[in-house]
Amino acid sequence: MRLFGSSGIRGIANVDVTPDLAMAVGRVLGSSYGDVIVGRDPRLTGEMLASALTAGVLASGADATDAGMVSTPTLARAARDHKCGAVVTASHNPAPYNGIKLWNPDGVAFDEAQQEEVEAALEKRDFRHASWDRVGTERVATDLVARHKEAVLSAVGRADRKVVVDCGSGATSTITPFVLREMGCRVIALNAQPDGHFPGRDPEPTEENLEVLLHTVRATHADLGIAHDGDGDRMVAVDERGAFVGGDALLAVFARREVKRSVVVPVDTSMAIEEMLPGAKVIRTRVGDVYVAQEVRRHRADFGGEPSGTWIFPRVTLCPDGVYAAAHLVDLVTETPLSQLVAGVPRYPILRGAVPFPARERAAVTARLDAAFAAFGGQVETVDGWRVAFEDGWFLVRLSGTEPKVRITAEARTEPRAKELYELASSKVRAAA
Repeated sequence: MRLFGSSGIRGIANVDVTPDLAMAVGRVLGSSYGDVIVGRDPRLTGEMLASALTAGVLASGADATDAGMVSTPTLARAARDHKCGAVVTASHNPAPYNGIKLWNPDGVAFDEAQQEEVEAALEKRDFRHASWDRVGTERVATDLVARHKEAVLSAVGRADRKVVVDCGSGATSTITPFVLREMGCRVIALNAQPDGHFPGRDPEPTEENLEVLLHTVRATHADLGIAHDGDGDRMVAVDERGAFVGGDALLAVFARREVKRSVVVPVDTSMAIEEMLPGAKVIRTRVGDVYVAQEVRRHRADFGGEPSGTWIFPRVTLCPDGVYAAAHLVDLVTETPLSQLVAGVPRYPILRGAVPFPARERAAVTARLDAAFAAFGGQVETVDGWRVAFEDGWFLVRLSGTEPKVRITAEARTEPRAKELYELASSKVRAAA
């Protein structure tokens, strides 16, 4: 059974993701890699799991550095000074969840081969047991947020803009409002107290969860709204009119500025990206920032992004850095309002949804979906799930890498056709799940 999904290990804290598991992961990392830097987001179980993981590293004889409560991009950037990094987070998932995401020194999350090596070592309990006088030493890093902040500020300009920032009570509460203020912005901060209950809203920065942000941007006549998820690898926006801007539209805004030769996007990205970048190569890969980052590195692409809100700017870092993305977007809107930047992006009706299934039936659901989509023959692409393309649109069915759900996406040039494709995909999924 695989532990890793599309974004590390994830599940219900103290049920699926336990201190025993975290300690074992720490033992494997210490044995296989060496010194590890360990951080966490503000979830209630974060300190418990981070302590267990750190104990495992030390028990193997390797050193560990405690990064404390920091954003994921802060931790991923800090990993460059260590053999690897580990952040205890469930990113955009609700409060009961937690997880572990592992980082290489170059800022790219552990790839599939590395994940499989960790899983195999866990299964065989293949790790060192240091003698009492050879256990590792724990250190504490207190300057990581300052270093991240300085790195972002050195890459952006000054900006006299009014910005509303919704940190979602997550880890970016300690950094994004301060970065934007030092850029010269007048900052209104929402949900800027770290709180693992996430009392203000759910951690996922969807339009439905950001009603307060949308209202505040309109009420205060702000130039821009910014929202993060729980750990700060995601960033979405609200324009000066109070309209939500995320997903494919924001991806296109960044890509139009960044891309000269090539861009990497997941299979659920709008077909508008090809129209926005007629001279560039569009590389589609599996859903998950780790897969996007790997392909950005492999193809030396100019930019990579996901409609979920993760953005990779390789000239700055290979990790999805929502803090830098926020500062960079503020830079862009100093020249042109976000509503105008978005106005040039082709928009086609796109529908997204999900159908839950019992977690224990994942293999059976996969087999039934394989059989269901075999009838489409050569129309089916299986880079990640089942993507079926037509002349006027497409749909994608894929199993979530972080939750027991089948995700469905459909896009077409007209709304009736998008609904038709979505219903076609949904009927197959409901029969299988």
